[in-house]
Amino acid sequence: MRATETASNATARTQYVTVADNTYAYRQFGSGPGLPLLFLQHFTGTLDNWDPAVTDPLALGRTVILFESAGIGRSSGKVPTTVAGMADHAMKFLDALGLTQVDLLGFSLGGMVAQVMALKRPALLQRIILTGTGPAGGVGVAMDRPDLLKIFADQKMPSSEKLLKLFFEPTETSQSAGRQFVQRLARRTEDKDTPTTAEAAGSQLAAMAAWEKSGAEPYADLKKIAQPVLVTNGNNDIMIPTVNSFTLSARLPNAQLIIYPDSGHGSLFQHARAYTSHVSEFLDRDV
Repeated sequence: MRATETASNATARTQYVTVADNTYAYRQFGSGPGLPLLFLQHFTGTLDNWDPAVTDPLALGRTVILFESAGIGRSSGKVPTTVAGMADHAMKFLDALGLTQVDLLGFSLGGMVAQVMALKRPALLQRIILTGTGPAGGVGVAMDRPDLLKIFADQKMPSSEKLLKLFFEPTETSQSAGRQFVQRLARRTEDKDTPTTAEAAGSQLAAMAAWEKSGAEPYADLKKIAQPVLVTNGNNDIMIPTVNSFTLSARLPNAQLIIYPDSGHGSLFQHARAYTSHVSEFLDRDV
């Protein structure tokens, strides 16, 4: 697979691939001996919401692919109202690129999609990173709590301020890291993505609500995911409560858990250097 000339999400060009009635937007950059690493994004997140401090170090040893599912950003179509529907789009996208096996990093909603992909097409995924996410039937994974929805719906609040409130702890150290994160996102000045619409956000919320209610036997499917899994989160995630990361690591047969201090949903951005070091070590293991 051809890697693009650049090795940064701040400058990588947006590409497109069409499958049937859907055209998917994506960015691909980096090179190295590792398997391609597919990134699946959080609720309402677009390609522009990936932090170069996370994507770029990981692209030093492998090709990184940032995927935008149907109905988000510049991808055509409608957002599915189920996580399984989103997983189907991601798998069609990988098939269109001719990829038969990848590593996968799923953040938040993307981590839910990753779990379904592992169940539906286990041979497609070699190693999985689940960050700031939860299992089907998990505690608070629908993100439908009034305190969160008030921030989501506040049209007067700048998106950067929403990120600081939702992704970072109120401590000065965490807020300072959050401001640096926002500055890094602003590095991209050309070929910028289209913000997620309210309709698309509503469909994503519906999918997460169904995810929270799914499963007659709680967490039964987790034991079927045999791949090595790295589970990470901040110690106080207010969006998808941190307890879900403990549930994932306890129920998955082959999982490792890392909890980062003084951080929340955006722990991977706040602790980017440690996070990318941990992810790289996990992906590069011999067994």
